[in-house]
Amino acid sequence: MRSSLSTVVRRLRRPDGRRARWLRRAVVTALVGTVLLTGATVASVAWIRSDADGHLFAEQDVPETPVALVLGTMVESDGTPSPFLTARLEIARRLLAAGRVHAILLSGDNMHPGYDEPTAMRRWLVAHGVPAERVVLDYAGFDTYDSCARAKRIFGVDRATVVTQSFHLPRAVAVCRRLGIDASGVGDETARADDRTWWISSTREYGACVKAALDLLSGRDPVHLGRRETGVDDALRAG
Repeated sequence: MRSSLSTVVRRLRRPDGRRARWLRRAVVTALVGTVLLTGATVASVAWIRSDADGHLFAEQDVPETPVALVLGTMVESDGTPSPFLTARLEIARRLLAAGRVHAILLSGDNMHPGYDEPTAMRRWLVAHGVPAERVVLDYAGFDTYDSCARAKRIFGVDRATVVTQSFHLPRAVAVCRRLGIDASGVGDETARADDRTWWISSTREYGACVKAALDLLSGRDPVHLGRRETGVDDALRAG
């Protein structure tokens, strides 16, 4: 009887022991994963900022380059640029007017017919006095890496001024420089007025830096390549 009771007790305890071991392993795995992710994030952000250091400028101080590379972001449902995108376009317009750039390459998402960042960007620029022949569109700038890679490999850009929000600028400039473009950058601060969107976007930059580091280390091709485009060369001749 006593032996049978001991057997029952052991059987009752065994699942708890297994659950305890599983829980310990899960906690250890989670801790190790957190440490690795934190380390990768810190290393990626440091790498990005180091590469961009010395190449970020105030608008009035940025060196003259042939091309402003304006990176796309959200377009409203009515086809107008969002405040973040409008701020980027306004900087590019002023740079062109001041003679600090001589052509504008608009790189954005046109993944499906109902959503077209580059066309919305060009429409805004032309409506605000920029000659259409000075504007070039890249419809396959699906992310920062693709925009920089295509600017170099498809449009033949060797030197450029990258235009985006200031929280995004170090990553954009660093990626372009790693991909062979002698890039400087000008960042917008006016969109900071939208505190919530600015904070969310700034926070996402940490993860985006990890992705950028992985993209650069892998040397992946952009989603779309294709033949060499002469649009930037033509726009520079028009200027």
